[in-house]
Amino acid sequence: MKQLNLAEAKAKLSHLVDQAARGKGVIIAKSGIPMAKLVPLDDEKPQEFKFGTLKDVLTDDLVKAIEAPLPDDLLNVMVNGPIDPGEGK
Repeated sequence: MKQLNLAEAKAKLSHLVDQAARGKGVIIAKSGIPMAKLVPLDDEKPQEFKFGTLKDVLTDDLVKAIEAPLPDDLLNVMVNGPIDPGEGK
């Protein structure tokens, strides 16, 4: 792991934080004595998006169902207003 003195680390802090987030930690020294370590957070790593995750889920039938027009009664409610809760009792 690379070691930098405090003055150099202060000047490059933004870059060092970016590097640490990518897994390259650094030791920060004061007067040549290691004082701190800048490393990535292990417990808060964002999940990586993997292309093709829904490959077997989004079948042609499901895509057609999603893209199908709404039934007339549901479309009418959405366009003309809410259903009366007391209606039909």
